[in-house]
Amino acid sequence: EKIYQRMKALKRSHIIFFSSLVLYAFTSMAQETGIPVNTDWDHERHSWKAHWVTHPSASTIDYGVFLFRNEFRLDELPDSFIIYVSADNRYKLHINGQMICTGPAKGSFKYWRYETLDLRPWLREGMNTLAAEVYNMGEHRPAAMFSRQTAFILQEEGSMAGKLDTPGSWKIQQNHACTAIPVTSEMVGGYYVAGPTDSIRAELYPWGWKENGFDDKAWLEARDLGKGVGRGYMHGVKWMLVPRNIPLLESNITRFSKIARSSVPNIQKDFLNNGGALIIPSNSQLSLLLDQEQLTVGYPVLRTGGGRGSSIRITYAEALRDEMGNKGNRNEIDGKEMIGYHDIILPDGGEQREFQPLWLRTWRYVQLDISTGEEALAIHDFHGVYNAYPFQEKGAFSSNDPLHERIWEVGWRTARLCAGETYMDCPYYEQLQYLGDTRIQALISLHTSGDDCLMRNALLTADQSRIPSGLTLSRGPSYVPQIIPAFSLYWIDMVHDYYMYRDDDEFIRQFLPGIQSVLGWFERRLDTNDMLGALEWFNFADWTEGFMVGAPPGVDLGHSALVTLNYVYALTRAAELFDHFGQEYQAGKYREQAARMNRAVYELCFDQNRGLMAGTPAKKDYSQHTNIWSILTDAIPTEDQPAVMQAILDDTSLVQTSIYFKFYLFQALKKAGMGDLYTDLLGPWEEMLDKGLTTFEEGDYEERSDCHAWGASPLYDFLATVCGIAPAEPGFRSLNIEPRMGGLDFVEATMPHPGGIIHLKLDRKGKTGLKGTVTLPENLYGTFKWHGQSLALIPGEQKINLR
Repeated sequence: EKIYQRMKALKRSHIIFFSSLVLYAFTSMAQETGIPVNTDWDHERHSWKAHWVTHPSASTIDYGVFLFRNEFRLDELPDSFIIYVSADNRYKLHINGQMICTGPAKGSFKYWRYETLDLRPWLREGMNTLAAEVYNMGEHRPAAMFSRQTAFILQEEGSMAGKLDTPGSWKIQQNHACTAIPVTSEMVGGYYVAGPTDSIRAELYPWGWKENGFDDKAWLEARDLGKGVGRGYMHGVKWMLVPRNIPLLESNITRFSKIARSSVPNIQKDFLNNGGALIIPSNSQLSLLLDQEQLTVGYPVLRTGGGRGSSIRITYAEALRDEMGNKGNRNEIDGKEMIGYHDIILPDGGEQREFQPLWLRTWRYVQLDISTGEEALAIHDFHGVYNAYPFQEKGAFSSNDPLHERIWEVGWRTARLCAGETYMDCPYYEQLQYLGDTRIQALISLHTSGDDCLMRNALLTADQSRIPSGLTLSRGPSYVPQIIPAFSLYWIDMVHDYYMYRDDDEFIRQFLPGIQSVLGWFERRLDTNDMLGALEWFNFADWTEGFMVGAPPGVDLGHSALVTLNYVYALTRAAELFDHFGQEYQAGKYREQAARMNRAVYELCFDQNRGLMAGTPAKKDYSQHTNIWSILTDAIPTEDQPAVMQAILDDTSLVQTSIYFKFYLFQALKKAGMGDLYTDLLGPWEEMLDKGLTTFEEGDYEERSDCHAWGASPLYDFLATVCGIAPAEPGFRSLNIEPRMGGLDFVEATMPHPGGIIHLKLDRKGKTGLKGTVTLPENLYGTFKWHGQSLALIPGEQKINLR
C-alpha cells in the first residue's frame, strides 16, 4: 500500500506492472522458503525514550576515553531496577564504585546490541552513583569492533520514572589520562588485529569519579545525538538497537602462581596474593617475570601506592622466545626473552591507585619492568579478572589411557579461552569468529556443555553478513571484511549440525534463503566439466606447507577437486534441510547437482595407478585433504574408501593436514569404518602437551597462536568417535551409540543432551566382548552397536553385555 501511494503519479499501466512485481516477489519468497509473509515492522521489546549522547566538543571518531556519571537518591530500595544500556565502541558500567558489566556484546551497525540489567543488587538507600567508562579505540580498534562515533545511551525503567535516561542529568568528562599504544604484527610475532594497549598517566586521572560525593561541578553536559530508536524505524539512526542475545560473561579473580625470574634476588611475593606490599626503593629498577602456569584471558588489575615519577611497563605473552624467535617448551625460560604487547602505567604518588586496561589481555607470562624516581613505589596487589563466556562443563571423558584426561583438560581450557561475546579463533592475536573454526567450536560446545547460545549467535551473525552476490563473510563481526568462499559452505554445514542436534525448526527455517544464496554463488561458477572454475577472494583451505598461503591447487585458475567436493558436501546437507521443510524440488536439484559433480571429479581427477584423488585434472598434486573430501562425499565408491583412507594415513608424500583439518581427517576415518584407529593418531596433541602447552596451538606451520579453538577438537571426538554418541535423526530425538575404542580397555563418558545427560561406562572383555552400562534421559531412545551386534536403548540405566 505504501509503495502504491508513492506511485500515484505514474501511469496506470506502470502501477499495475510494478505492483504485480511486488506481489510476485512476496508470494514467491513465501512459497520458496516456507516463511510466512509479514509486512509489520519488527519493533523492539521496549520503546526507546532515551537519546544517544556524547562529549560536546571532543572528536567522536578518534581514540578517546569518556567518563559519564549520574548521582541519584533512592528513599527506599525497589524490588527491581531495570536499565537498558549500550555504547560505541565499548563501555564499563559501575554502580557505587563496583563494575557490574562490560559491553555492548559484539554486533554490527544493523544489529547493535544493548544490555538489559537489573541494578537492584548493587543499590542502597540514599545516594547512588551510576558511572560509565565509554571508550572508542578509533583507528586502532580491534577488527571485531564496529564504530560510527563515540556515544552512550542508557534508559531506566524503574522507580525513577525515566529520570536517569540519557541525556537527562548525565555529566561527562574526557579522561586524558589514557592514550593508545598501537600494536603491530611485528611487535607480537604474527598477524594481529585485537586492538591497542594502554598508557595511563595517573596524575591526569579523576580519582574517585565512580563514587558518591565526587565533585563533578566542572564536568560538562552530554551532547544529544538523537533518539535511540531501534530497528524498524526510518529516521537515519546510526545504531539499530537489538537486545543482547547471549548471557553476561563469567568474571572471577585469578592469581599468578609464582615469580619465575627477577632482576633482584629474594623478592617477596606476598603482593601476588594481596598479602603485603612489594616496595621498590626510589631511584631503582626492577624486572619481574610472573608465571600464571597456564594461559588465561581477562583484565589484569594492578594496585599501587606512592611512586611519583615511576614507570611500570606490563608486557603480556603466551610464551617466551629464544634468540631465533622460537618458543620451544613453554615451561622453560632460560635464555628466552619476553616479546609481546604491553601497557604503561605512570603513577602519581597517590595511595591505593588501581589500574586496569580498557580491553582484554591474554597471557601466561607477564613481565613487570619498573623504574622509580625520587619516591619509592609500593605494589599492593597484582591479579587478573578472568572474563569469558560462561560455559559449564557438563561433558566428561576418561579411559585407561591417562593421556586422554590430560587432552580433555587442556582442550576444555582452549575452548573456554576462545569463547567470549562470540567464538574466537584465538584470544591473543585476533579475537575473530571465523566460520571454519566456529563449526568445530560449536560441535565442541554441544558435546561438552550442551550450551548452544554462541552457536545460534554465530549462525545469525554469518547470515546477516551475506554480501549481495551471495556469500557470507568468512569472519564476523568484523569491520575489516574478509571472504573465504569455502567458509560460507561451512556455515551451511553448521546449520545442518544444529538441525541434527536441536529440534528447532523455527530457528533453522530462517536460514534457507541464505543457504540458497551461498550455493547459488558457487553454482554460477561451475565450469562445463562440472567442476568449479576459478574462484575469487581468499581461497583458504588449511595452513599447511603444501598449499600456497593456505590455498590448494586449482582454486585460482579453476578445477580444484578439494573445493569442488567441499561444495558437494554442503549441497548434500542443504538437500536434507530443504527436504525437511518440504522443499522437494530444491532438495532434488541439490542432490542431482552433487551426484553430477562427484562423477566429474572422479572421472577427471582419480588416479587409478596411485588409487588416490588428485588435486586437479592435471594429476600433479595430491593431498590428504582432497582424499578426505572424496570419502566424506562418496566421490570415491564406498567399497574403496578403506584403502584410500589407509593411503591417506601411510603416504607421507601427500600434503599433510594441520591440527585444524585433522577434524575432517577423523570424520573420514570414521566414515571409512576405521574409527578404531582414532586413539592411535593423537600424537600431535601429545607433542603439544610435552612442549608445556596449557592450551592447544594453531598448528606447526608457524609458531604464532598458543591457543586456537580448532585444536580442542578431540573433546568432540572422544564423545562422538571413541564413544560413538551421535544423533540418529534430526533434533537428536533418538541416538546411536557405536563405540570405537581401538586398543582401549575402558571408557567412561558423560554428554549433555537437550533432554538431560547421557552417560556410559564400558569395559572391554577379550577382543570383541563388551560390558557396562548406558544411561539415557527421559524420552530418549536409541540403538547400541558393537561389532555387528545391536541393542535397543531405552530411557534410564541399562546393562550392556555383548560377546
